[in-house]
Amino acid sequence: MSKVEKIVSALENGEMDVISAIAELVDGKSVDNLGFACIDHDRNSRCGFPEFIYGAGKNEEQMLKIVPSLLKKGSPVLITRIDDKAGTILKADFPDGEYDELAHTFVMNAPAKLKGKVLILTAGTSDLPVGHEALHTLNVCGIEAEIISDVGVAGLQRLLTQVKKLRLADVIIVAAGMEGALPSVVGGLVSCPVIAVPTSVGYGAALNGFAALSGMLNSCASGVTVVNIDNGFGAACAAVRIINGLK
Repeated sequence: MSKVEKIVSALENGEMDVISAIAELVDGKSVDNLGFACIDHDRNSRCGFPEFIYGAGKNEEQMLKIVPSLLKKGSPVLITRIDDKAGTILKADFPDGEYDELAHTFVMNAPAKLKGKVLILTAGTSDLPVGHEALHTLNVCGIEAEIISDVGVAGLQRLLTQVKKLRLADVIIVAAGMEGALPSVVGGLVSCPVIAVPTSVGYGAALNGFAALSGMLNSCASGVTVVNIDNGFGAACAAVRIINGLK
């Protein structure tokens, strides 16, 4: 039973009052204060996924201090949006980790046991960096995921050959740029949740992903969820919440 579950149980049984419960949740014991960052080791019990590291804006020295804090608690490590220099340094200091040059992520200590099934579709090969960011995020959260690439609407027959596999998924993440039409097509073919990710792929009028974002927000396929431009990480976290909620 997690810390949060124990507190809820104590509340329900009258063993703890609300103020004491709030104080117990925010007592700071689960936070590792490194001075420049406060590592939240209790995030998994609250949110269903671990503490992640957003690499953009952090220097290598900061990341090299954060990683041991996570490993000390047995947590998986996911660092997103890092450059090749940071990836090389992290790999040298933590050789058991993996740096993905395409996704600009560093992953370590991911769980071996996976649950659920998420398919990640990319409209084109140029959308693969976003797709791989989602893939690594899901795997670090213990979710089974697979990428099906280059199945955009410019050659719809490529997608239609995958329909049987699509209908076996618990959640589908769709990354697309240009006009962002692919999530609408997928949303009309399956009953599971569809999470659309607009990517900054396309010529001038694509407006660095705003055209795809607008198209996805205006999807005629009811119930399609849309996240921010290029946010494969955010789409994966949404999928984790859905998978964790399945009975």
